[in-house]
Amino acid sequence: MGQQVCMGAQMQCSFGAAPSSLAVLPIKRVTSSFMPDANIMDHIPMVNILPFGMCSSLANPTVAAATSAALGVLTPMPCIPMIPGPWTPGNPTVTIGNFPIINNTSKCFCAFAGVISFTNPGQQTVQD
Repeated sequence: MGQQVCMGAQMQCSFGAAPSSLAVLPIKRVTSSFMPDANIMDHIPMVNILPFGMCSSLANPTVAAATSAALGVLTPMPCIPMIPGPWTPGNPTVTIGNFPIINNTSKCFCAFAGVISFTNPGQQTVQD
């Protein structure tokens, strides 16, 4: 069993240089540890998923251009998350706003080849 994820959960991208926090808007009115809980649809870049510092993925066009300009020396550039789909897997037995919740084992994938995972679910009391 995983731990349910809520606002403030700590995330890390496999190509990011710094951690980031999950932002969950309080519109669903479901909380754990007094923080809004997340579902699989809380994956919107710059709303729910904030930048991870510097990106080092060559699939990111800005990193590829900067690396090319530096004659092949990997040159990280600022992270701009590009998330084409929802978190996976969700827990289909528990829903918030008609969508499955996510737990600390859920992952999200960036279009620039990064894998976003949780390092801390934001709360320690609710398991799914």
